Amino acid sequence: MTGPVRRVLVVDDDELLREVAKASLELVAGWSVSTAASGVEAHEKARVEHPDAIMLDVMMPGQDGPSTFAALRRDAATHDIPVIYLTAKNNTLGWTGEGLAGVIAKPFDAMRLSAQVSALLGWPD
Repeated sequence: MTGPVRRVLVVDDDELLREVAKASLELVAGWSVSTAASGVEAHEKARVEHPDAIMLDVMMPGQDGPSTFAALRRDAATHDIPVIYLTAKNNTLGWTGEGLAGVIAKPFDAMRLSAQVSALLGWPD
């Protein structure tokens, strides 16, 4: 592997999905992955860890993905971190915003996840 080790924060209220995404990104791409189970936890971790990207579930109890995204954008410590939505929703038209790099549909292909993330963020493979 060449280049820097990418650091990604995966946020989802589904523990199994977090673990599958973490294992996939670490084993296939060699990235460093941390996880969060809620929007509030994600914001706290993003402030401390300042990952290269955040993969953010749209539908979560409490603070949902769009609310978390808005909070990240308002915070000077996290406003520049690119965000990719993870969603099972079919209609994602109109989902835009400064720093929203794209959308990945769930369920995702674990073997292709790192390639999808890299393509959305313009990272070399």
